Amino acid sequence: MNILVCISNVPDTTSKITFTSDHTSLNTSGIQFIVNPYDEIALSKAIGLAEEGNGTVTVINIGETGTEATIRKALATGADQAVRVNAVPRDAWFVAHQIANYAKDKGFDLILTGRESIDYNGAQVAAFVGELLGIPSISTAKKIDIDGNAATVEREIEGGKEVLSIPLPLVAGTAEGVAEPRIPNMRGIMSARTKPLDVIEPVEVPVLSKVVRYETPEPRGAVTWVDAGEVEKLVDLLHNKAKVI
Repeated sequence: MNILVCISNVPDTTSKITFTSDHTSLNTSGIQFIVNPYDEIALSKAIGLAEEGNGTVTVINIGETGTEATIRKALATGADQAVRVNAVPRDAWFVAHQIANYAKDKGFDLILTGRESIDYNGAQVAAFVGELLGIPSISTAKKIDIDGNAATVEREIEGGKEVLSIPLPLVAGTAEGVAEPRIPNMRGIMSARTKPLDVIEPVEVPVLSKVVRYETPEPRGAVTWVDAGEVEKLVDLLHNKAKVI
């Protein structure tokens, strides 16, 4: 199988997020960046499928030179080669166009993304890429099995689960359950240094939206503790202080 995995460069989950003085961009000072955790699931699944069928895994990232450490980690994990589109990933529409432009003539059987990135949580890229390439796409896949030229995909829906049979090629946004993230071993880390990482320039995409301002949530207010036996006091606080009843 020829598999493409789309990876994002995101702040570590323990990072304290702040914004620049004009509140129009992330303040990256002191922040460590990692492979988006949902993309790690996609990558692990791709590597497993490639190992089963003697396939090839390519990772693609839209980002400037600072993202190459993240890309090298994906190569160390087991991807065979990588591509970096030399651009700031301004939104999902822009990112999807770069992925689709690269993939359109490469003959990929399967294109995997994480279900969403943990910084913007948009869950849009998989659907956009499928539409741009004119191939099926599915979001929030919990299980993916490949049999010949078709994929059996399981996803959760309200009140149950849905099982679909979809012909390849396919774009899928992966969620927990598809695979367990892999940890690079020493051999993988050493080999990642020599694996190919191509840098290509982006295609132009019309600007359809822009960030006006980022804002952090309001800080939590003080908490009032009420003893479990003081039901009347709790009701009074909910009624007169919180005003929720």
